[in-house]
Amino acid sequence: MSLVQCTLCPHACRMRDYERGRCRVRVNQEGKLYTLVYGKPCAVHVDPIEKKPMFHMYPGSGSFSIATAGCCLSCKYCQNWQISQAYPEETRNVDLAPEEVVAQAMSERCRSIAYTYSDPIIFYEYTYDTAVLAHQKGLANILVTCGFINTEPLKEIAPYIDGANVDLKGFSEEFYESVTGGRLGPVLDTLVAMKDSGILVEITNLIVPTLNDEPTMIRQMCRWIAQHMGRQTPLHFSRFYPQYQLQNLPPTPLHTLQSAREIAMDEGLHYVYIGNIDDVQAQQTYCESCGRVIVGRSGYRVTQYNLKGDACRFCNTKIHGLWYD
Repeated sequence: MSLVQCTLCPHACRMRDYERGRCRVRVNQEGKLYTLVYGKPCAVHVDPIEKKPMFHMYPGSGSFSIATAGCCLSCKYCQNWQISQAYPEETRNVDLAPEEVVAQAMSERCRSIAYTYSDPIIFYEYTYDTAVLAHQKGLANILVTCGFINTEPLKEIAPYIDGANVDLKGFSEEFYESVTGGRLGPVLDTLVAMKDSGILVEITNLIVPTLNDEPTMIRQMCRWIAQHMGRQTPLHFSRFYPQYQLQNLPPTPLHTLQSAREIAMDEGLHYVYIGNIDDVQAQQTYCESCGRVIVGRSGYRVTQYNLKGDACRFCNTKIHGLWYD
């Protein structure tokens, strides 16, 4: 009997013959580690890039979005649990090779490819090969991820990744262990490594009532972001709705989200948004210098665009992001 250890994520699963890792999609077959989801996405869509959410990257553009079954975490409130917590045998998959993903993205006139919905970490090889081809064709690549990945695989794929939205789920080890099945430390390491690699990083924090909504925790998180990621890092607070194993909890109160945004701005973060609610003011991008609206939004629709290159057209302040020439 041969044991194989997976080195992709910090779980470091050790698998016996024909045993799978916690992600459900990586298997030991006679001493070799195989992926069961390469070229077999179960979700293929064209989304507005704002849905990822990426607010500081090519606003109003389409993002060709793919996902496979499986995930490295097991969040009790997962919005896409039907695929993230499923085995690949349980999902309706299509055959779509990396070359076909890139070709379809170009035919749909998308500006980017997003590896999203479940987590691209567990379909790493598929993501990597697709991202390399997309990069060659001038398409941007976006990881929408929990950030639970080891240093070496992240370092290998980073040159081909333009943007990432990392789900920073809370700011305590206890929350991560009890609610997500992961750990906070590796996610913080990923965030810093992505920033150091030149990837445009946006952060999402889904606020779950009674679990990660303490103002003290939110302030600690915002302070860490300001110190380690920079005050220009976009931060999205997202409203929780009862899902999966946490249907006993209520939706996040609006005042909790608004209070979190105020805390973040009080800690010096320039670009703080609220998602999953109808609040136009909290979805606009304001110039950090003159305070004018530089990207206006209504839902996923861009209503104003007031940048000239990468600068505010009103005061010429450089705005953090990837913008149109």
